[in-house]
Amino acid sequence: MDHTSLSGPVSRRGRHRVPRIYDWIVENPARAFRPDPQTIPNDPGCYLWRDRHGRVIYVGKAKQLRARLASYFGTWSGIHQRTRGMLETARSVEWIVCANEVEALHLEYNLIKRHRPRYNVRYTDDKSYPYLAITVQDDVPRAMVRRNPRRDGTRYFGPYANAYAIRETLDLLLRVFPVRTCSQGVFDRCERTGRPCLLFHIGRCAGPCVGRIDLAGHRRLVEGLIAFLEGDTDEVLADLTEQMHEEAARLNYESAARLRDQLDAAERALTKQTMVTSVRDSFDAVNLFEDEYEAAFQVFSVRRGRVVGRKGWTVDKVEDLSSDELLGRFLLELAMERAEDLPRQLLVPFEPADRETLEQLCTELRSQVQDSTAAVRISVPKRGAKRTFLDTVHDNAKEAFHQHRLKRAKDFNARSQALNELQQALGLDEAPLRIECYDISTLQGTNSVASMVVMEDGLPRKSEYRRFQIRGVTGQDDFAMMREVITRRFRRYLDEQARPTSERKFAYPPNLVIIDGGKGQLNAARAALDELGIDGVEICGLAKRLEEVFLPDRPDPVLLPRASEALYLLQRVRDEAHRFAVTYHRTLRGKRMTESAFDEIGGIGPARRRSLLDAFGSLQGVRDAGIDELEQVPGISSTLARTIHAHFHPGAATHRSSP
Repeated sequence: MDHTSLSGPVSRRGRHRVPRIYDWIVENPARAFRPDPQTIPNDPGCYLWRDRHGRVIYVGKAKQLRARLASYFGTWSGIHQRTRGMLETARSVEWIVCANEVEALHLEYNLIKRHRPRYNVRYTDDKSYPYLAITVQDDVPRAMVRRNPRRDGTRYFGPYANAYAIRETLDLLLRVFPVRTCSQGVFDRCERTGRPCLLFHIGRCAGPCVGRIDLAGHRRLVEGLIAFLEGDTDEVLADLTEQMHEEAARLNYESAARLRDQLDAAERALTKQTMVTSVRDSFDAVNLFEDEYEAAFQVFSVRRGRVVGRKGWTVDKVEDLSSDELLGRFLLELAMERAEDLPRQLLVPFEPADRETLEQLCTELRSQVQDSTAAVRISVPKRGAKRTFLDTVHDNAKEAFHQHRLKRAKDFNARSQALNELQQALGLDEAPLRIECYDISTLQGTNSVASMVVMEDGLPRKSEYRRFQIRGVTGQDDFAMMREVITRRFRRYLDEQARPTSERKFAYPPNLVIIDGGKGQLNAARAALDELGIDGVEICGLAKRLEEVFLPDRPDPVLLPRASEALYLLQRVRDEAHRFAVTYHRTLRGKRMTESAFDEIGGIGPARRRSLLDAFGSLQGVRDAGIDELEQVPGISSTLARTIHAHFHPGAATHRSSP
């Protein structure tokens, strides 16, 4: 591989060059050390951005290095905000040329694992999953539950959702395949004393430690267990059924009863594995749920038509990636981590980036580890059982996403850390135990509303949420709207000070007010507080562009660390305010649209409007109704029914619904 490194600005003589270089640095800091494009190869490879200390802060892959690196030195306004943050930190760039795209993809993964760059996404297991492990490399293989897979030749099945499920399944299977499950110390002691342990006496072990079964016989039990776990169950069930009937024919009823119990245990173990397809396909189904900042992935492993395991990952999207790029990166992570159990087919909700390259890499990994030449295919099912199953995986990813956020929100230590970090970053006198956040929602200046959400001790206080209809502002003036909302909220607070404490809806003012917006919205809110004479309430603005925090008396914004709990808290309360405002805006807009449709019809007042909506469910239902159906609504006469129908169907002949 060819390796080139360039760092530092390229100096040129000339009186007029210095201001131009300075302008470049202001517009795009990376241009200060931009390498000569002719020195960058036009081949596939990887590139590394380093900071002033030489640490790798970002690793990327490119089909054509010259074209990819040129995109970083373009117009500053055309570069994504997250990429700008990386470029502002970077001080040099270097690249490594690869023979092809597959080699570049593999190298990118290894470089990310080695350097752990801060601007590359990282996939985190959302918990430690248990596996059913069988140590096939040992002379006397052992079946056990293990949470951290090791590459020592052990066969792993799973992961399972919880340890209880896997232990219950293993207990059922040991009745059919009584393989060794004891530790090495217990095995050695029984072998030394010549006395088997309790598991042998209760029929959960064949006793290889004391010679009750030879090594070859025990190995056959292990192979049968592995085959059963891999989905080859028909042969096992048929064999047990045949043996049971043979023993019953010989009048060996006790042996037949034991075989019957084994058959029942095998069937119960099968019921714990959900059937996905009638065809015995083997595949991994991958789906995700994401928002602007985080994503949750779920992978369900299906072998021979049955779900045999599932696992989840969460990712913090510190890197600017589209959904298809994020999915492609995850598939690479999945293939590298689970090469030993990688199936021939991967089901995904949409086509990932670099699909063909990923397929080639997965095929190579599978052939190296599993000694198989079969190609791996990444498929996007459009209909049928697989599409339905993929939707189920999406529902699990969505639930895992919300559980992940809920877990972080409920973590007291994280909340305490977030409040303390926020206090220090904003220079507050005390931790903001009560936070109020305000957001405006409007559509071209119509139906404008605002929301106020409250966080107390880092948790939502939904009983304190408030909604506002903008009254004194017309047109698209977010600054005036924000000023009106802040004025109304805190004037209400001042008016309630004369009331008894038990009658106050706002017992005390917030420690911190967060405005969803930049300097303009912040100044409008600050002016409203000053006008009312409100003291002791800190205020800041949170802009989405770079997640910048603006303070009233500081010209420069505060940039919180991307992984800080303080920034996560601000984002969460801002997103909640946005959700609450948008929901109210949509409700109000739909209500007014419905009201306006009925207001144009003479004789339709609030009572009849309510009756029509109760009868047909929606405005569209009223539109689709025939005259005779309208006449059935209480309070609607034949004449009024024809009037309503004519209003929604101008120029059409009146008709009645067919009987």
